[in-house]
Amino acid sequence: MSKPPVKGPSRPIRAPLRITVPSRSDAFLRKFTELIGGPLGKHNNPGRINPGFFTIERVLVLLTVVAALLAVASKNACRLNGWGGTNSYAWACYSDWTALFGARGFAENAFAPFAAGAEFEYPVLMSVVASVTAALIPAGEFNRALAFFDLNFLLVVGLWIMVVVVTARTAGRRPWDAAMVALAPGIILASSINWDMWAVAFLALGMLAFSREKTFLAGVLIGLGTAMKVFPLLFFGAVIVLAIRSGRYRPLVVSLSGAVLSWLAVNLPMAIMNFEAWKHFFTFTEDRGAGLSSFWHIYNVTASVVPGMPELGASVINSLAMGLFVVSCAGIAYLGLKAPTAPRLSQLVFLIVASFILFNKVYSPQFVVWLVPLVALAWPKWKDFLVWQLFEVLHFWAIWMYLYASSADIKASNTFPTSFYVFAVLGHMIATGYLMYKVSRSMFEPDLDPVRRVGQLDPQAGAFAGAADKFVLGAKKHVA
Repeated sequence: MSKPPVKGPSRPIRAPLRITVPSRSDAFLRKFTELIGGPLGKHNNPGRINPGFFTIERVLVLLTVVAALLAVASKNACRLNGWGGTNSYAWACYSDWTALFGARGFAENAFAPFAAGAEFEYPVLMSVVASVTAALIPAGEFNRALAFFDLNFLLVVGLWIMVVVVTARTAGRRPWDAAMVALAPGIILASSINWDMWAVAFLALGMLAFSREKTFLAGVLIGLGTAMKVFPLLFFGAVIVLAIRSGRYRPLVVSLSGAVLSWLAVNLPMAIMNFEAWKHFFTFTEDRGAGLSSFWHIYNVTASVVPGMPELGASVINSLAMGLFVVSCAGIAYLGLKAPTAPRLSQLVFLIVASFILFNKVYSPQFVVWLVPLVALAWPKWKDFLVWQLFEVLHFWAIWMYLYASSADIKASNTFPTSFYVFAVLGHMIATGYLMYKVSRSMFEPDLDPVRRVGQLDPQAGAFAGAADKFVLGAKKHVA
């Protein structure tokens, strides 16, 4: 006779879940396992046996440390020779940290973003991070900008490791998918450009909290992420779709309340103390022109050499970018409410964030860092992931060569062709769009979804888990 499950305070204690191993589940990776004896045997029981010291998370941390060493090596030319002149473009090692340390007054006043007349073009919480790290750099006759870079990079590596571990825990039975985050070439190259990894970490933590039904905490974390960078707010677009589809609106209200409270707690003090400095981020964002590598920038670059093709100003770009993003969000909502089964939370979040990036008037090379953890959860297929990353690496190289050609005193015949830069931008946008297509298609054909094929419905669903459909577009109503 089998023993009944051991009862806890409210529910039975579950046995460890059998996890999915990439060498078994991914046909592309399986081809590369011959050197180590082939894919894991079918009689093995990963997830339910003790792996010894080398647990999945420890291996993922080790992989991330190796990737971080590659990341710092890729910036070593500037660390040794400085970021002045065209060095940062010629060696593709540009960083906002060193540029802003002098240009925004951190060298003289660590808390320059909060001083009278400050014009720091980032949200409040990012201003706090920049100021605190600047305050930790002692005065003295040494390269303080380099110290500022190194300190911020160390913090980003810590956040990177956190995001990898959090992604592994959010992925349910597929923790190895977090290896995409650990080894992503896009993160290796772009993580040290700006403070974006902070916002990525808040979003990752928020999604983990939501998946564990800590709905209010999830909202608090998303609110803090939004105070660091705007894009974590887009998480609620996915929650809205699932709330409408399931008829469960409490998770939306609770999480959104937490986000509003945490965002206000961070922003109100700054707005009261120095309203002009606080609003500079919003006015700067509205007034700036098309940013490098955005669709709008390459349009204007093309228009500058094509007779009769009008260039677009900031106000026109604002309207077009917002309009296209709203249309794309409506399309994603339609897909989410039309799909035969409720889409996974990470699928919706990825589609919304990717749309925001594609149509935004700024598409900085570090924005790839936003997408990597979402891709690992929404479409964990290594072949597609690596092809996408190849285009991102090409774009990363092309943008610095384009800037070098624009700023260096060299012969025109030796410069990087602008047309190559335009094609590189289009290439990485098309590659991102291809991932969006694959995710959208898997919403309508769940058998194509790598996550659902291993027996999971939605590891990130949280309070929406197990909810019956209340509203589906096109569903036939039964008449009694």
